[in-house]
Amino acid sequence: MKKKLVIVESPAKIKTIGKFLGRDYKIISTMGHIKDLPTKTIGVTINDKIKLDYVPIEGKDETIANIKKEARNASEIYLAPDPDREGEIIAFHVDQEIANILKPEYIHRISFNEITKPAVLEAIENRSTIDKEKVAAQQARRVLDRWVGYEVSPVLWQKIARGLSAGRVQSVALRLICEREDAIREFKPEEYWSINSLFGHKKEQFEAALTHIGKKKFEVDNEKDAKQIVADIKKNDYVVDSVTEKTRTKNPLPPFMTSTLQQAAVNRLGMSVKKVMQIAQKLYEGMPLEDASTPIALITYMRTDSLRLSDTALKQARSFITTHFDKEYLPPKSQVYSKTKGGKAQDAHEAIRPIDVNLTPQKVKKYLPPDAAKVYTLIWQRFVASQMKPALYAQRQVVIKGGEFIFKVTGSTLLFDGFLKVYGIDEDEKEKKVVIPKDLKAKDPVDLKKVMPKQHFTQPPPRFSEATLVKELEKEGIGRPSTYATILSTIQARSYTTLENKRFMPTELGMTVTKLLVNHLPKIVNPKFTAHMEEDLDKIAQGELKRDDLLHVFYDMFQKDLKKFKKDVGAGERHVEPTNIKCPKCKKNNLAIRFGKSGEFLGCLGYPDCDFTTNFKRDESGKIEIVKAEKPVLLDEKCPECGKQLRQVVGKFGPFIACSGYPKCTYIHKVKAKFKCPKCKKGAIVKRKWRGGTFWGCDRYPDCKFAVFGDIEQIPCPKCKLPFLVKKVAKDGTITLFCHDKKCGYRIEKKPAEA
Repeated sequence: MKKKLVIVESPAKIKTIGKFLGRDYKIISTMGHIKDLPTKTIGVTINDKIKLDYVPIEGKDETIANIKKEARNASEIYLAPDPDREGEIIAFHVDQEIANILKPEYIHRISFNEITKPAVLEAIENRSTIDKEKVAAQQARRVLDRWVGYEVSPVLWQKIARGLSAGRVQSVALRLICEREDAIREFKPEEYWSINSLFGHKKEQFEAALTHIGKKKFEVDNEKDAKQIVADIKKNDYVVDSVTEKTRTKNPLPPFMTSTLQQAAVNRLGMSVKKVMQIAQKLYEGMPLEDASTPIALITYMRTDSLRLSDTALKQARSFITTHFDKEYLPPKSQVYSKTKGGKAQDAHEAIRPIDVNLTPQKVKKYLPPDAAKVYTLIWQRFVASQMKPALYAQRQVVIKGGEFIFKVTGSTLLFDGFLKVYGIDEDEKEKKVVIPKDLKAKDPVDLKKVMPKQHFTQPPPRFSEATLVKELEKEGIGRPSTYATILSTIQARSYTTLENKRFMPTELGMTVTKLLVNHLPKIVNPKFTAHMEEDLDKIAQGELKRDDLLHVFYDMFQKDLKKFKKDVGAGERHVEPTNIKCPKCKKNNLAIRFGKSGEFLGCLGYPDCDFTTNFKRDESGKIEIVKAEKPVLLDEKCPECGKQLRQVVGKFGPFIACSGYPKCTYIHKVKAKFKCPKCKKGAIVKRKWRGGTFWGCDRYPDCKFAVFGDIEQIPCPKCKLPFLVKKVAKDGTITLFCHDKKCGYRIEKKPAEA
């Protein structure tokens, strides 16, 4: 008897869903996308109708063959990739592959927002067909990204350095970072002063700030005037002019959508956007709790920009609050939230929430990895808190007057914690405790104890953190929440930015690429234009705009700008960024920032007549400073190839050992592993350095591209006998050893005491 076939996107879901459906169903996975545009050509043909040339992704032939094989043995097929545009295109591609195996009436599209038995069974009961508009929206995004990436990147290779890329959204995100850096460099601090005074009332003292002199707001920008005002303040007697008391409510925050989860994870947990999305994916697909063999889905789908909660979820939350908290914590009716900024919510999804609110963080904590427990706790707390009453504060403002000087102080006391009982207060929300004497009332005289002037300087705008960049992208309508993690990873992987003190710092390369694109392709890197494109993609998904209409308009505009870009930059020398620093060698020409294989450097504009080069750095204002190279240190060891002394040299990525006979002898000492390359079986595995740190790779590159990023432990995997394990060391000293082969899955953790 033939079984019904369910095709999901991730293998992690197979066990979770399998326990719901029983023996009549077989579940297999596509392991993500199975087809895409080709890697070596654009794969898009432009005629009246735009044609996309899809090909199997490298390594997916076996997966596609298995899908077809299982389809031949199925009575019905349910396409169940994730409920978003990427999931829809996966379903579309699977449908293309099996279209000739079963009749269309036996192939169904199902989707569920949560992996629970009721949700899965309901999806099967309410089966549908592939959403062609959603597919068209994904295709439009893919084609737009392909055009920009494939057409602009080669120009950057030609003019700046090989291996660079441009992206329709990533380049706009990079522009935001670079413009913020420009603002920081151009910022000129301005002096200003504040004046606080310490007042006494009976046996108590309190501090108040000078706000007005007469009817004019207090503003002083120099020490002389500040000192004169301090002297005048001391000449007056002071009295309480007014005491105003009122209550202030602080409303709960809505449940998480993708972008707010990412921001909260960065701010509260210190976790990267990429990591929180990886963990959320696992929580959605299912993780084992009491029964190690049975994964349980813990949260709803994590790629959503909706704040909607289902009636079932609202009832669950209200029941939990009623049971576990005093009755005053439950509002009269459910809290309903709506999204009004940053684009239209894909309301087919819910907000991110726990599937079962009764699975409290305390219950699941002992079964989950620490980081997964933290993310689940954050999601659970936010969901429950969103359905609780607001917090209530008593706010008291006291105005002190003496002559023409007016001081104010405001203090607040938490009367009722409301939702804060569950969600707590962010560190940056915790205000300095202001104590005001309780019996202070209007007309009471107060004693001036001390006047405290303080000099300040205005601060430049802060660099973006992952959280604030996500917030800015969302505010500007650039990209979509599901793409933010990829955007943030790409601009770092391409060496366009680095994270310093958890803040994005553009590299010289990032600044140069951005400057070139802004000058020559202003529309492509224009935030408003990019946001408008996102709105049009949403319109395609909603059936309000045709895919090809959008693509034709974009392509015509893009090709016109691209043609001018290629003409403007020309095909001659590579692009350089001139500086106003004279070359210390030839004394004739200025130095310019150039880009080589190992990064940026200063080189003389008189090259090749003058070959002076040097490293450099910038100070906070952006001023360039020449960095003198460290002299090589001769070692006692001899070069194994020519017999000359080896020397330690400091390169772009740190110190290395090379032959002192360079350039006649090009020997560089390499740390080699004890085993041969597991992929080609021929090459040696050597330790290399790059901008992101170290990696181990085959010395037959580029013929063999085997690489392991990070460190390794040269002990065989106990499970699959691969001759090494990948080694990761956490901040707390915990060492994780795991197999490089994902199919093997071997993993072990060693705490600092054990390691």
